Amino acid sequence: MRKGGSTKHGEVRLYLLLALLIFAPLPAASVYEWSILVIELWVLAITAYYVLTSRRFGGEGSARDSFVKTGVAGKLFVALFAFIVFQIVPLPAFVVEVISPQTYEMKSLLIGTEKGTSLMSLALSPSTSLRVALEFLAYFLFGFLLVQTVKRKKQIYAAVGVLVGIGIFEAAFGLVQLTTDNPSLLLYKKKYGLDVVTGTFVNRNHLSGFLEMIIPLAIGLVIARIDFFSLERLNWRARLLKLAEKGMTVNLMLTLGIVLMTIAVIFSESRSGVFVVILTFLLFFELSVLFGRGTRKRKRDVRRFVGLVFLVITVMVLYIGIDSIIARFEMLSGDMSRYRFWENTMDMIGDFPLTGIGLGNFLYVYPKYETHWGSARLSHTHNDYLEYLSELGGIGFALLAGGVLYLMIKSFLIWRRRHHPEVKGLAMGGIIALINMLFHSITDFNLQIPANKLLFAAVLALTWITVHYKYEESGAGSPVRMKIYKGPTPSRLKKQEPRPYQIRRRPL
Repeated sequence: MRKGGSTKHGEVRLYLLLALLIFAPLPAASVYEWSILVIELWVLAITAYYVLTSRRFGGEGSARDSFVKTGVAGKLFVALFAFIVFQIVPLPAFVVEVISPQTYEMKSLLIGTEKGTSLMSLALSPSTSLRVALEFLAYFLFGFLLVQTVKRKKQIYAAVGVLVGIGIFEAAFGLVQLTTDNPSLLLYKKKYGLDVVTGTFVNRNHLSGFLEMIIPLAIGLVIARIDFFSLERLNWRARLLKLAEKGMTVNLMLTLGIVLMTIAVIFSESRSGVFVVILTFLLFFELSVLFGRGTRKRKRDVRRFVGLVFLVITVMVLYIGIDSIIARFEMLSGDMSRYRFWENTMDMIGDFPLTGIGLGNFLYVYPKYETHWGSARLSHTHNDYLEYLSELGGIGFALLAGGVLYLMIKSFLIWRRRHHPEVKGLAMGGIIALINMLFHSITDFNLQIPANKLLFAAVLALTWITVHYKYEESGAGSPVRMKIYKGPTPSRLKKQEPRPYQIRRRPL
């Protein structure tokens, strides 16, 4: 009964989590305060439901036990939030002067602090840091809840399928809006980028980043559905029959969805998006060949298959949008604004190297470093790494990057040893989706957009879940693989020993 109740609670949590993923991109990617509040309250409600429906709080397998046993990444994330609290809380002024002289000087000018006579925080705007930290906490809790909820293969497929469905909707909606006279963002009137695809996003680059994480998931889903990694010993006729058994209609629809999303990225005219789409197919090509199972012939077939798909889709979408893409790339040589933003941000990092300016404070500090356009108010520096480094400093950024990279690298190392065909396909899609976002973050600020941050947390969690699916049962979880002795055990041998022959005498 308890097991059935636990399963029921898990299904409810999964529906709530997937509903939040569906909601997040719809109200202009949740960039407005009210939608961020909805995300935070939604995650808080699911967290409370998880705690209340777990086994007795404090016992083995309880919510508290799950929070404690979070591994290396969990400890790094906990340390990150502890550091953010350290940024926010008031400290003696002389301590701030020692830790961050530039912060002390700037705050002294703003509030007229006399040396050693008052308290101040390392964050230049503590209230802003607290607000952004609560938003950050929602994304980390979302990933944690997903890991604690998704346990079975059916749930993994459901989560990935919902994400792919969201991506196809965004692509189709954006392309349809491109043909209308009064385009909208579903809930808002579209004011910018009227001639490009943005879906329900305000910025084309952010839609591109969103789809760049979903396209690999869709490809991985197709590979998993057709058991691509288990077809190496079959001839072409047998392979076609095998594919037909796996649901040809659904696979065909997923393939058309991949093409549709790729076209949407092309029509978004995002230069980084076009590059990352090409990178996606190259990564599938390389990972399939290097880490796929089978003989040389099978790997050659994989190389040809992936290369053919890459060639067909790339030629088709580039032909459709070739003029606008070439025009966008021609602008790259004359557009030096992002390089200037990066240089100014590097100067900021040099002044606040260890503890940063405070999470979410970039908007308030950047005008001091802008030399070309005077006191320009730049919201983001078009480089997630530089922005987080300026806000969190070297200490906080190392904790954040360390936790994410640990999960990614550990997932990849486990994935390369797995032989489960569905795990191999689904997890490869997740790994490539994460790599795509890390590449795109060099030139844009996708990880400052709530819908994209939530999706990134979901993909990271699902990839971790997938690579561990039946991990111990596969034997990969053991550092030493022992040969299994299939003969009778010593105890059985003892029982099977023949008893000495005894002559039973009949009574006279």
